Amino acid sequence: MMVKQGFADLLAEKPDLEKYEALYKHFHSHPELSLQENQTASTIFSHLESLEAGYELHTSIGGHGLAGVLRNGSGPKVLLRADIDALPVLEQTGLPYASKVTMKDVADGVEKPVMHACGHDMHITCLLAAAEQLAGVKSAWTGTLIVLFQPNEERGGGAQAMVDNALYEKIPKPDFVLGQHVMPLRAGRIGNRAGTIMGAADSFKVTLFGRGGHGSMPHRSIDPVVMAANVVLRLQNIVSREINPADAAVVTVGSVQAGQTENVIADRAVLRLNTRTTTPATRDRVLAAIRRIIKAECEASNSPKAPLIEPTSRFPLTINDKDVASRLASSFGEFFGKDFNPETASTNGSEDVSILATSIDRPYNFWFFGGVDPELWDRAESEGRLFEDVPANHSCYFAPVVQPTLTVGFEALCVGALTLLGKK
Repeated sequence: MMVKQGFADLLAEKPDLEKYEALYKHFHSHPELSLQENQTASTIFSHLESLEAGYELHTSIGGHGLAGVLRNGSGPKVLLRADIDALPVLEQTGLPYASKVTMKDVADGVEKPVMHACGHDMHITCLLAAAEQLAGVKSAWTGTLIVLFQPNEERGGGAQAMVDNALYEKIPKPDFVLGQHVMPLRAGRIGNRAGTIMGAADSFKVTLFGRGGHGSMPHRSIDPVVMAANVVLRLQNIVSREINPADAAVVTVGSVQAGQTENVIADRAVLRLNTRTTTPATRDRVLAAIRRIIKAECEASNSPKAPLIEPTSRFPLTINDKDVASRLASSFGEFFGKDFNPETASTNGSEDVSILATSIDRPYNFWFFGGVDPELWDRAESEGRLFEDVPANHSCYFAPVVQPTLTVGFEALCVGALTLLGKK
């Protein structure tokens, strides 16, 4: 295995990171919603093309997905992945490069504010910088490097869409798939673990049917608002009373919509709910309980029609390969030292990156890197206010500090790839 000094030598001469800082700010201020990442993909393509490093480029895979392939003799094939879509969130960071973008969401046709509230702009930029660096040290490794930029991660459909769109007929099948996610951790830190690192997620749109009528005559109606309220409260008992306390599970009702005014009883209510689980058995138990409770409440309320339960997204468990995690632990430990945690805590957050590997039965590893300003983190930690003062992913205040986040994310991708590629 390459030793620490080898990695240090190969990363000593970095690309112009000021250029990448500017590129990050561009992506941050020009976010695009899932399934609409056209300009983002175009900017990525133009940058890869400008490197003149010999990347073979493939575009429009599974939507606005794209991949660059750098062939460098025989040896392992390593795929590095970044996601590229943003969220319908109104940015409140106050940054000079904050997003002011609005877009019509294809999911519902509604114009919405858009923000990179999950750090995908940082993921893109780190991978572009790594693409340049790894191309520049081709003399040190052999094999094939694939840099893949995936659309539609936020809705859980992008990885599968790329696979279904003949991804692995257009690019080589990798021997390893690697990826990373910026998290609300102290900037400069890296976290990884063997086994489950991210949970599964399932989302649903649930329509409850009542019988509409005048607000003054509830006895002539079947009120879907009351029905929905009972469902919401009853669902909270799943985790507290049906799941082993040693298991991790979350059931969240994120949206309840019914009626238009105060003196009309609506004829239906729509709930949008999300679950997070960390084992297949717990996942099955939670989903079965949700269906049972919704159906039972509708029956108890004398609903005139069975509820409509429609899946809207589904994310698999993210389970890191033990052998790959062990190899990365050695490399990350030597390169990052005390800033690397090989037993980082798993999270109920979810990802679809694993599909890029499991669809072709290949091992994968997904790690975390911090994006919180060290001074902010240290102050919040000392005051016991990490949850209150440190914005998490999907918050309108989430914005990784540019440095050292960019440098560490870029270095992690390079070290990860060089660990698995062949050595010269």
